[in-house]
Amino acid sequence: MSADKIKHSEDVSASLKNKFVQLIVKKPENLKNDFLSGLTVALALVPEAIAFAFVAGVHPKVGLYAAFMMGLLASIFGGRPGMITGATGAVAVIFAPLVYKVMEMSKSQGMTFDAAMDNALNYLFAAVILMGLIQIICGILKLGKFIRLVPHPVMLGFVNGLAIIIFKAQFSQFTMGGELLPSPQLMTMCGLIALTMGVSVFLPKLTKAIPATLAGIVLSTVIGYFINEANPGLVRTVLDFVQDQDKSITTIAAGLPSFRIPYVPFTMDAFTFILPYAVLAAAVGLIESLMTLQLVDELTDTRGKGNRECIGQGIGNFVNGFFGGMGGCAMIGQSMINIRGGGRGRFSGITAAILLLLFVLFGAPLIEMIPLGALVGVMFMVVIGTFEWSSLRLFKKIPMSDLFVIILVSVVTILTDLAVAVAVGIIVSALVFAWEHGKTMHAKREDKKEGTFYELEGPLFFGSVTSFKDLFEFKEDKEHVYIDFDNSKVWDHSGIEALQNITERYEQVGKKLHLLNLSKDCQLLLDKASNIVELSVIDDLSTHIADDRLDD
Repeated sequence: MSADKIKHSEDVSASLKNKFVQLIVKKPENLKNDFLSGLTVALALVPEAIAFAFVAGVHPKVGLYAAFMMGLLASIFGGRPGMITGATGAVAVIFAPLVYKVMEMSKSQGMTFDAAMDNALNYLFAAVILMGLIQIICGILKLGKFIRLVPHPVMLGFVNGLAIIIFKAQFSQFTMGGELLPSPQLMTMCGLIALTMGVSVFLPKLTKAIPATLAGIVLSTVIGYFINEANPGLVRTVLDFVQDQDKSITTIAAGLPSFRIPYVPFTMDAFTFILPYAVLAAAVGLIESLMTLQLVDELTDTRGKGNRECIGQGIGNFVNGFFGGMGGCAMIGQSMINIRGGGRGRFSGITAAILLLLFVLFGAPLIEMIPLGALVGVMFMVVIGTFEWSSLRLFKKIPMSDLFVIILVSVVTILTDLAVAVAVGIIVSALVFAWEHGKTMHAKREDKKEGTFYELEGPLFFGSVTSFKDLFEFKEDKEHVYIDFDNSKVWDHSGIEALQNITERYEQVGKKLHLLNLSKDCQLLLDKASNIVELSVIDDLSTHIADDRLDD
């Protein structure tokens, strides 16, 4: 294909790639963009913070306080400007069993519901404080840099899986009491979703003075207000969502968070009780935050600081525990809203956090009337912008192992959680790499006066054992056979067993095997062939192999 045709094909692909929606909105970093984008994020944070509080089994204000403090402190001290942090489902799911167990223990001791809940909150806040300390330590130890080792297929699977999770999470807004909304409410919601998405897609073609998602929310809220005035209850709002979870809550308004030291017995039993939850939450929070950091890096063509982000997340969670918050981590959906809205600096995250608090303190009536359809429409746009649509075209264009990792991580992310998915993806990628780069061994065979020489190339481990055994010509080789390991190493017990096997096979045909330049550790395992093996070991080589007999 000519160069002109190739260029034309690339231009066509580029034009088609984002035909529906511009995935990366390039805007200059300035205070106006940061403020307007932060306002949009603050509006979208409210229902999510409330929903995650219910997931954890606590009052909505605990989730709102967490979103405020995490967003503010991570924006100030974190390592990724433009990334949004708040209360998240990943952390809420981990702490939910803690709250439930303490509630049950307290009730069994004769406490009232309010006293049991207060006791559960003390344990929750103590766990969040410990979670923050663990994350700060991870940052000080500079463990954040290891996120750069995550393979790209794992990143693609993570992004696609989260996009599907965000998409599925919106389905609950179409139901009430476990049943589909009545037709009038359902059709009205769908109309507002379409309106919000339409504004988000087409407004940037006319003007980029304000974030399109913010304009969509405002327009839908105005229309929804007048519809509800004419037909009360036809448009479901944020307040309707809250009351679906708890009928006793009449408003999301709350006061300022106050300092409070969690009252937990200072005993080893109490520490060991909250430690597993704190460690797991810290790990999940850092993994999700650092993966989101990488995604924002790619979208903005900049580079965040992983170790500083660990410290920033830790400070946010540490303070959370003293001011009545449930903790959290980076939020990929809200970060996408911020980036697409033009938010690039720390001021965008700070704005979102402060405006969220102001909404809770003074603007609750306005927030409560926002239609759920508007927020669902925004999240649908987030899904479109988050999902890596280019990955759908990778079939037969990349190794099948990479495609398998992408699909595997996506599925595991949906079925379990992010931390498990990333761990599985990294392990599978490492195994595939080891297998592909070590399954085939090569050897240069040469007959000399002393005997037959094999000069090995490549590692000898469980994946390359079969090809290693196929290298030798047992009947054709001379009486003395020499295997030179100068360019090869034995890495595990499978390799040792392979050496024992070929030693015996040469012995069966009356020939002697000599192993040259073998590491010292391997000598300890060759006792069976010691009478026929001649060793020449490199003095400064001390390669350690994985075998239990060496640890005795």
